[in-house]
Amino acid sequence: MASTTIDDLALSDFRRAFRGEVVLPGDLDYDEARRIWNGTIDKYPALIARCTGTDDVVAAVNFARTNGLLVAVRGGGHSMAGHSTCDGGIVIDLSPMSSVRVSRARQRARVQGGCLLGAFDTATQAHMLATPAGVVSHTGLGGLVLGGGFGWLSRKYGLSIDNLLSVELVTADGRVLTASETENAELFWGLRGGGGNFGVVTEFEFKLYKVGPVRFASAYFSLDEGQQVLRAWRDQMAEAPDELTWACYLRLAPPLPELPDELRGKPVICAMGCWVGDPHEGERRIESFLTCGKAYGVTKATLPYRSLQAYSFPGAVVPDRVYTKSGYMAELTDEAIDVALGSAARLNSPFSQLELLYLAGAVARVPDDATAYNNRRSPFVLNFASAWMKPTDDAEHVRWAREGFEAFGPHLTRGGYVNFMNPTEGERTEDSYGRAKFARLQALKAAYDPDNLFRLNPNITPATR
Repeated sequence: MASTTIDDLALSDFRRAFRGEVVLPGDLDYDEARRIWNGTIDKYPALIARCTGTDDVVAAVNFARTNGLLVAVRGGGHSMAGHSTCDGGIVIDLSPMSSVRVSRARQRARVQGGCLLGAFDTATQAHMLATPAGVVSHTGLGGLVLGGGFGWLSRKYGLSIDNLLSVELVTADGRVLTASETENAELFWGLRGGGGNFGVVTEFEFKLYKVGPVRFASAYFSLDEGQQVLRAWRDQMAEAPDELTWACYLRLAPPLPELPDELRGKPVICAMGCWVGDPHEGERRIESFLTCGKAYGVTKATLPYRSLQAYSFPGAVVPDRVYTKSGYMAELTDEAIDVALGSAARLNSPFSQLELLYLAGAVARVPDDATAYNNRRSPFVLNFASAWMKPTDDAEHVRWAREGFEAFGPHLTRGGYVNFMNPTEGERTEDSYGRAKFARLQALKAAYDPDNLFRLNPNITPATR
C-alpha cells in the first residue's frame, strides 16, 4: 500500500472549498468507499472526494494538481483494469452526481457524470425513450460512453458516442468547458472514444429515440452443435435488418429446470436475441434463428427495453473477481469458430463466459474519421469475461482468458475496445486507434492535459513539442 502525506493546511483549505464528503483512511466508511466492482483490485487512496456538483470536481482537480496527487476518476467503479481507484492518490468520486433530466418533447437527456446505466434507462424509459448504452445496469454511464459504448440498440441507432450531443468537462487546469459539434469541436471528436484522457465529464447530453416494448428471446444449444449454430448466427447476422441483434454467450449451463440434466453445468451456447421494433415482426425474425439447432430452455417475451439490461450475466449472484481480454474480428471464420468452441470446452467457472457480439448496422455507417472510436468496420466483438469468487483461484481463471485470447490471435484485427483494455497487460493504446487517430489524440492531450494528470486510463500520452 502506497502512503502519501498531504499537507494538513492544504487539506483543511480543500475541505472548506468542497461541498461534498471527503473520506480519509481511518474513517468508518473508508474501506467501503475505496472498494470497486472488480475484487481483484485492492487499492488504498489517500483520500476520496465524493463530489456533489461541477464546483466540487473543479476543487478536487485543482487540489490534486497543486499537490501532485495521482488522480483516479470514479463513476460506477467498473473499470476492468482498476482505473477508478489508486494507491496513495485522490479518487474523484462522481457517484453522488447521478441526476437525469429528460425532455420528452425534444427527445433529449442531460445526465450527470456519476449516473449508473440502470438509473439512466429508468429515467428515459419513463417517457418510452432510450439511447444505446451498454447492457449491464450497474455500469457507470460515463466511462462506458467515453470509450464508445454499445448495446442492444446499437445496430439500430449506433454507439453511445454517436448519440452524444455535448458534454460539460473539467480540464486538468480546472477550467469548465462545453464540447459539442459547434463548440470545442476537436475536443468533442476526441472525447467520443478517447476515454477519460482529457478531463472529468460532469454532464452528458444525449439524443433519445422512441423505444417501446421489444421482443426478446433466449435459448441454449449444446456445444456439440456449436459449429452449425455459430455458422448460422454469423451468416444470418450478415443479412439481418438493423432492428435485430443476436449475441452468443459461451458459458456453463445453469441449473434451470427447463434444461435437461445432461446439459446442466456443461459448456453451452446461450443465444440472446432482441428485436427493436414491432414485436409481431420481431417474433418472425427471432424464430428463424432458433431453428438452427436443437434449442433448449427457449424463453420468449415482449418486455420493456430497460428489463433487458440485466440479462447478460449468467445468474443472480454477481461474481467478486473479474478479468477480461477482448478484441475485434472482421470476419468469423470456421477456424475461429473452432477456437471459440475449444475455449468454451475449457470453461471452469459458472460466472465466466466467452462473449461473441455482432455490431455492423448503424455503427458501421458512421464515417471512420467522425469520432476517435476505431474498428467500426470489424463487426465481431470477442470478449473473454472470466469471473469467479475466491482469490485463491485467480491464476486458474486468468489463465483461461489469456490462453483463449492468445489462440484467437491470427483472427483478430489490430487493437481492442478501450473499455476492456488493461495497459498493464502490454496492450498498447495506440493500437486501439491506429497511427493517424492516435497522433491526433496526442495533440489534443498536449493541449488539454500536457502533464498527463489524467493518466489512469488507456492512456494517450501528450504529443511532445
